[in-house]
Amino acid sequence: MNDELRQRLIDRLKRGEDLPREWAREIFPPEKMEYELVYHGKEREGDILANTMAVPLQEVRTFGKTNGDDWRNKLILGDNLQVLKRLIEMKREGRLCNADGTFGVQLVYIDPPFGTGDEYGGNNAEIAYSAKKQGTEFIDFVRRRLVMLQELLADDGSICVRLDYHFAHYIKVVMDEIFGLQNFQNEIVINRVKRQLRNLTRLNVSTESIFFYSKSSSFYFSNPESPRVCNFCGREKDPIWDDMVSPGLRNPPERIIFGKKYLPRRGRHFMYTQEKIDELETQGRLRINHDIGYYDLNGRKISGRPEYLQTENVPIDTNWTDIRGYAYTTDYPTENHEDLLERVVRMGSKEGEIVLDCFAGSGTTLAIAEKLGRRWIGIDRGKLAVYTIQKRMLTLKKEIGNKGKPLAPKPFTLYNAGLYDFATLKQLPRDDWRFFALQLFECKDEKHKIGGLELDGKRRGGSVLVYDHHGNPDTKIDEEAVLSIHRRIGDKISRQFYIIAPRHTFAFQQDYLTFDGVRYYALRIPYSFINELHRREFSALQQPQDETAVNDLIDAEGFDFIQPPTVKYKAGVKKRPGQLLKEAYIKLESFESKARVRGGLESRGMDAFSMLLLDLNYNGEVFQLHTHFYAKDIAAAEWHAWFPVEAIGEKIMAVFMDIYGNEATRVITRDELKLPALEE
Repeated sequence: MNDELRQRLIDRLKRGEDLPREWAREIFPPEKMEYELVYHGKEREGDILANTMAVPLQEVRTFGKTNGDDWRNKLILGDNLQVLKRLIEMKREGRLCNADGTFGVQLVYIDPPFGTGDEYGGNNAEIAYSAKKQGTEFIDFVRRRLVMLQELLADDGSICVRLDYHFAHYIKVVMDEIFGLQNFQNEIVINRVKRQLRNLTRLNVSTESIFFYSKSSSFYFSNPESPRVCNFCGREKDPIWDDMVSPGLRNPPERIIFGKKYLPRRGRHFMYTQEKIDELETQGRLRINHDIGYYDLNGRKISGRPEYLQTENVPIDTNWTDIRGYAYTTDYPTENHEDLLERVVRMGSKEGEIVLDCFAGSGTTLAIAEKLGRRWIGIDRGKLAVYTIQKRMLTLKKEIGNKGKPLAPKPFTLYNAGLYDFATLKQLPRDDWRFFALQLFECKDEKHKIGGLELDGKRRGGSVLVYDHHGNPDTKIDEEAVLSIHRRIGDKISRQFYIIAPRHTFAFQQDYLTFDGVRYYALRIPYSFINELHRREFSALQQPQDETAVNDLIDAEGFDFIQPPTVKYKAGVKKRPGQLLKEAYIKLESFESKARVRGGLESRGMDAFSMLLLDLNYNGEVFQLHTHFYAKDIAAAEWHAWFPVEAIGEKIMAVFMDIYGNEATRVITRDELKLPALEE
């Protein structure tokens, strides 16, 4: 710290002013490293862990019967940074458990959007997504999540991160800092989408990388193998009897083979140890080929050459271009191929261990984990991803590549994290409500009394009172009520006191009231997070309005409560302009969403519409996504969504979603579409 900053620090402290957050690295410099990546706004790892809000997980629905098992696989809608913080707490509480009783995630695989600003194509060269964060913004986005993931891993766990050439070298340095250079295991080269563009000023890019790190020096690694293939044509080939020597010398040079001492030929050494040769002899994979002779190190002519039989499989190295990197089976952009994830999951985990993907996308990691008998956790901030994964997990096939017989998944639970059903919360028992409120605002659950007043917890040194809405549903907290609390305990508490209650319960608009130097903060559920308390702006988990925004890297930390939008539509069957055959359609006539702003609700119209999702053969129980339409595409079609008549079952489930993830659901019958009933 230089003299100027030291004096400014002293002056601010004398005036009782808060210190700027960016001074933290100067006041508490990080541990000096041989090298590190330095950029503006970089937080210490401890600060990231401490300052991230751990949002509660609200159960939406469980699929399948639990059969009394304590573990349920988890599919979570929410910002992954906040969810990871919550999972870290669950690990510390002993509730994130592998089948063998160890705690933590065994294997992490993530494929974060690459943050380049480039647009990447899918099938037929259509634009699939655009990753818009660039430079240090992207690096910091990934780094904060890597800090959480390192903490979440089991002691013998590992992580694989997929990246391309734009920022891979920066993230490699970041991972060296977080996991330790000594825990870097491999850079694995994998296939990208093949392109053969001509007249370029550089080569077409055909590969990407997976960085493989362990948490410690003691980690699980399966030594994966693959069938032996031809180096040139790529086709599988049978093992052959091969020479046992390699160039160079090794001491001692001799080996005992079938009870006789052999020396290698000049300039060579036997590639296997005596122990390995004995093992090959026992396995019947050793012979003397009397058709081939040689001169040994001493110049003697030997009439038969020792040979070994190659194995059916060979160890897999870091070149994985023998398998495909991407697949396009779910219509979800940048879907990783099942062959790739099978290799990753087998390499870094055993049956019954937890595999996590916090950029779950189309759910390939989760599908493979399920097929291979692993426990799994998937996180994504997009509802399209969650609905895609939900359908995928309910329609699995046993074989890799989603082939073969149907596979019923083990029970899994869908959770909301950051977008909650407040109507359900109000029905919670007092103890559960109290726990949720304390967790929501990161308060320590610590009951205590001050001046005879029963209080619920602690937050940053101040006491916390959770309003009991069960016993007093119509009571308002006005300034007089807060003043009454102050008269009772004001001289016995520190400079801050917190009151948690539903937003409508507070009869004043200020974020806090001050009496005799004591601030009484109103922690309003759902949305009053003021900067003085949280040091950053909070926003909703916004959903995309067109395909190019599916993987936008938006930090949407915070939370909100479900407020279904109002929707009016027409549905029917007709010919669209320029078409010969009739098609079914849904026309969006009006849409109103309740957008969250500080201080209340603001009504928004069609500009808040995100997408329409359809289950064309709804069974009355589980929504299974068949197709989806983005707002941009529906608007371009004069607010029509068109789909084939022949795909429609007895009824359709339509989900009209706003940009905040709120849904209005409608069941549309064949009668409403004026279609005849299906024949038995």
